[in-house]
Amino acid sequence: MSPLLRMGGKHVTGRSSGITTNQFKAQLLMPANPSAVVGKMATAVLISRSASVLPRISSSCSPSGLAAASVTTVQQRKVHHAVIPKGKGGRSSSSGISATVFGATGFLGRYVVNRLGRMGSQIIIPHRCDQYDLMYFRPMGDLGQIIFLEWDSKNKDSIKRALEHSNVVINLVGREWETRNFSFQDVFVTIPQQLARATKEAGISKFIHLSHLNADIRSPSKYLRNKAVGEQVVREEFPDAIIMKPSEMFGREDRFFNYFANMRWFGNAIPLMALGKKTVKQPVYVADVGKAIINAARDPDANGKTFALVGPNRYLLHDLVEYIYAVAHRPFVPYPLPRPLYHLAAQFFALNPFEPWTTPDKVDRFHTTDMKYPELPGLEDLGITANSVEQKAIEILRRHRRFRYLEAELDETKPAKTVNY
Repeated sequence: MSPLLRMGGKHVTGRSSGITTNQFKAQLLMPANPSAVVGKMATAVLISRSASVLPRISSSCSPSGLAAASVTTVQQRKVHHAVIPKGKGGRSSSSGISATVFGATGFLGRYVVNRLGRMGSQIIIPHRCDQYDLMYFRPMGDLGQIIFLEWDSKNKDSIKRALEHSNVVINLVGREWETRNFSFQDVFVTIPQQLARATKEAGISKFIHLSHLNADIRSPSKYLRNKAVGEQVVREEFPDAIIMKPSEMFGREDRFFNYFANMRWFGNAIPLMALGKKTVKQPVYVADVGKAIINAARDPDANGKTFALVGPNRYLLHDLVEYIYAVAHRPFVPYPLPRPLYHLAAQFFALNPFEPWTTPDKVDRFHTTDMKYPELPGLEDLGITANSVEQKAIEILRRHRRFRYLEAELDETKPAKTVNY
């Protein structure tokens, strides 16, 4: 039987030539002709190299050139095998993306991580939460492809450790209310600035930052004002950053459709400023935003661009909330509530030390008309067809129905009126 040699972590089978393994090793170590060392070492190295490397090395014309080429390739190879695309696609393949997703435990984060995992990406999830909040991430990727890492947003070394092995960094960090430890400025300005700076220092070419469609320094909402400042500092720190500006997102775990649907617990009447007839919203489906982030990460031409991510239709807030209650088969009785009184009621809920149901800032944000950015690229430029509210509302609102209407068809509900302004 032919002898087996273990070189470079692989088994090499030699042809039957009347020579034993020990004799072959002895000839490599103590040849009569010194030039034979180079030739036979090159042969051994070539045998142990993968097939994809052999054509590059074989271009040299001499055995010494072959050995030098092989040694040089090993020294200069800095790309980890995890980021080399391979396979036919799917969770067990490799997409070539190693992404660090900050803020993955939020509403949008789970959709982004799932998209990355199903295409075979390696994902690092920095987190500050309890381990039970990470359990639903584990089935989203193949074994060992999702890595959890505790991090401190105020510790620069912690940030560097989270992204040192990645080639894509995604910032989804956000919070709808302020706490004594993290203000809106900390969450939307300071942290994105630190992440963008650390990404640039690490030599990573792809940084994706999540902003908001209505981010404006003149907005009555402190949330939106800080979002606008966050865009500026990210662009200053990382000029090639990709900025995503989605409108209000809706999905099964959202705080938009469910927010208005849950108002029924406080009475049959729904408070809206000016009955919601002066506010125009253009909500976008959360899965479409997740797809947009992944497509932008794979598109080299997306660097440095800002994308406005909106749904296909615009609605008056009154008509949109009316449609929400129609799908849920609940009575809709709106009444106008002035801003000061709405703020006073929201301030009561904001006193909740845990997760406030609403805040005065959230009231201002939901009653802000969605801006139009016809000059900015959108979902279509990333190859995505936006889902409408009518297509996905039933997935969110079925749980708000009474039992007798649980299986009622969506065709029984009249679609919401759309506007063009």
